[in-house]
Amino acid sequence: MAALSIDSIIQRIADLQDETGLFASFRHNPAVFYRRPDTNVFFTAVTVFTLQKLRSSALPETRLLIDHIASRATAAYPIFQNKDGLNTYNFWPTRPSQHFSNGYVFRHFEHFRIPDDIDDTAMVYLTTTPTPDEQGWLKNKLAQHANGSQPQRIKNTYPDYRDLRAYSTWFGKNMGVDFDACALSNTLYCIYQFDLPRNSHDTDSLTYLRSVVESGRYVSEPFRCAPHYARTSLIIYHLARLMSAFTITELEPIRPRLIADARQQLVNATNRVEKLILATSLGRLDESVPPINLDGIEQDFDTFHFFIAGLLTAYEQPLLRRFADRPLMQMRWQCEAHCWALVAEYVGLCYKG
Repeated sequence: MAALSIDSIIQRIADLQDETGLFASFRHNPAVFYRRPDTNVFFTAVTVFTLQKLRSSALPETRLLIDHIASRATAAYPIFQNKDGLNTYNFWPTRPSQHFSNGYVFRHFEHFRIPDDIDDTAMVYLTTTPTPDEQGWLKNKLAQHANGSQPQRIKNTYPDYRDLRAYSTWFGKNMGVDFDACALSNTLYCIYQFDLPRNSHDTDSLTYLRSVVESGRYVSEPFRCAPHYARTSLIIYHLARLMSAFTITELEPIRPRLIADARQQLVNATNRVEKLILATSLGRLDESVPPINLDGIEQDFDTFHFFIAGLLTAYEQPLLRRFADRPLMQMRWQCEAHCWALVAEYVGLCYKG
């Protein structure tokens, strides 16, 4: 670990930022030998978010470098903004539309053109300085697309969650309502960060997060609890990040379960990036940070993915949904810069310990 410092890692990340201000990422499906470069805002925004949280732990010159990275990244955000100029954001470029960017097949099908979403929008807001009016507008927009606010209600969740007025992943009117524990964690992080007024949608979103942990469903069926992340380790990571940043009374009862499950997941994990996000999560939950061997950690980047897209996730037909969690039906996303950011935040926690 001595060879890796927050400052040296952030310099590596800066070197990976391209001339557009974005960080390169790839989508792939090893089952069918598919791999394409992917132009999206998510990995750039979440990498910037992670670096900004490390800023106070860095040397003065590294703080300036983080600011420079963020400035270049945010200059690229407008190409992902809502196609009609609203202050929501899409995973892929909207001006012009480039769903499944750099591909040959999926980009020709309207089914795969996704609406703006709460996850990308939250990360853009968290890495910029939206005005109070823009923050209030987003809060109202989230409510307009929450479950129960539109005629269409959620179908693809457990029966006991179908009446929850939690936030849907999607802003689109024609997209099915969708609950994702990681996207909800990021959205609530945004709401707490800007201290926006709480309402029943926030309460029910927290109820969902608490219940998927208390019930154990996030361990037994992580895809159903977070279909766009689909791993218990990532749900733990997002919840721990939220709970570390803010005191949220509704989530405190699940702290012991998260700690116990993180420890068990750490024992079972084989990829070292997976191990370090679990170790980071334990540190954020006020536990000691387990040691992870970081020598040659980049060798584990190629077998780690942080985000997925289920090609059948959007379908509400039960027969199709039965196959949605199969690896053959999923695209996995990888980003070297974001992997290094995950390493940097782990190193930062180790130094604090």
